[in-house]
Amino acid sequence: MAGSGVFAEIFDGEVFKYYFDGEWRKSSSGKSVGIVNPTTRKTQYKVQACTQEEVNKVIDNAKTAQKAWAKTPLWKRAELLHKAAALLKEHKAPIAECLVKEIAKPAKDAVTEVVRSGDLVSYCAEEGVRILGEGKFLTSDSFPGNERTKYCLVSKIPLGVVLAIPPFNYPVNLAVSKIAPALIAGNSLVLKPPTQGAVAALHMVHCFHLAGFPKGLISCVTGKGSEIGDFLTMHPGVNCISFTGGDTGVAISKKAGMVPLQMELGGKDACIVLEDADLDFVASNIVKGGFSYSGQRCTAVKVVLVMDSVADDLVEKVNAKIAKLTVGPPEDDCDITPVVSESSSNFIEGLVLDAKEKGATFCQEYKREGNLIWPLLLDNVRPDMRIAWEEPFGPVLPVIRINSVEEGIHHCNASNFGLQGCIFTRDINKAILISDAMETGTVQINSAPARGPDHFPFQGLKDSGIGSQGITNSINMMTKIKSTVINLPTPTYSMG
Repeated sequence: MAGSGVFAEIFDGEVFKYYFDGEWRKSSSGKSVGIVNPTTRKTQYKVQACTQEEVNKVIDNAKTAQKAWAKTPLWKRAELLHKAAALLKEHKAPIAECLVKEIAKPAKDAVTEVVRSGDLVSYCAEEGVRILGEGKFLTSDSFPGNERTKYCLVSKIPLGVVLAIPPFNYPVNLAVSKIAPALIAGNSLVLKPPTQGAVAALHMVHCFHLAGFPKGLISCVTGKGSEIGDFLTMHPGVNCISFTGGDTGVAISKKAGMVPLQMELGGKDACIVLEDADLDFVASNIVKGGFSYSGQRCTAVKVVLVMDSVADDLVEKVNAKIAKLTVGPPEDDCDITPVVSESSSNFIEGLVLDAKEKGATFCQEYKREGNLIWPLLLDNVRPDMRIAWEEPFGPVLPVIRINSVEEGIHHCNASNFGLQGCIFTRDINKAILISDAMETGTVQINSAPARGPDHFPFQGLKDSGIGSQGITNSINMMTKIKSTVINLPTPTYSMG
């Protein structure tokens, strides 16, 4: 049960504490932030409403802790990360329980997220030892006009304090995907979890605490974004920001100044279906890609662009599979569970009503009870409908019928997003040509979009983000290059 057993010290019986200097504390504000269960629409948990002064102390403390951590051997950093990974897996049940109650994630998927997070941390520990344990050695005579009088030793050093801000839909996995690379690279880490998902993140942080990381190295502050959000992202003590979320990331990028940024900001992932595709296989991928976790995934299929000659058959097959989806509470492991909040539900409903007003074909009756929205396929969607371009982040999927591959590519590239896309065809030559033409960070051939495995590069173009994620890329992003040049009095050559 959340906040009990080994997790008892993170909870005071009413409000979950924040983590600072190796201790769980109550905020001096005396205030808390309520977390509403998407299913019951009642307050499930409360977390501390940290103050700006507490944020100042956290970051000052993190800077001090980082200096000592940077002197810690790589093998020791990796050893502690492996301990944290094991603890995450050992305590997967209470963390998964939080995910079910905070963000209505189906129970099995919640457990999978925690186990996957443990695997990510362990992999990151091993990868960090490999790539950070190697450097470069350059000699001056490789550049024209120079004798061998200079040796250059190139190494990777930490940035300092990394601020990690994960999203509600993967508050554990997309937190550790930032935490583990930061720590193995020698940085300290300040985590600002999303409000929905904060308690799961606090339980995850406690696993790092139990692993024995030094005091002050990892901190977790909770509170209202309106009070500490900008204060954190604009803080002069922050040396790097890794953010996953939505439009907020654009505002952060404009305010952050000379700070390295790693950002993934959503997508409108297009699924292009050609005439020669295996339509049964495509339908399975569309339903899995479009409706898993009620479509609340950055890499969900967000628009189907299908050749008109096979559109009727595909829509029929997709509808048959949608009819088999279970709808209900996450505790029952239903396929479709409530979306995260009332505001999200209202936004999705606005897109649906706009499509109805403009003549889209409703393949199912639109049905909503509170935050629970039944899966809906919209056929004959046109470019003048909002759903053709906006990201619903819910179980509603538009189908646009196209008459040429070029038309599909054009729609994909006209979007302000560019996270992922996918192509279904039996012709690998066509697939490669279309993939090259699509302006997205990743293109999946004969599979729905997906983030992972977690060591694969993951990035977006245009408004979908800045930089690249994936374990190796994240480690590299959270370091900087340092060169040490040895100047020799005379040229020297091996065996010369």
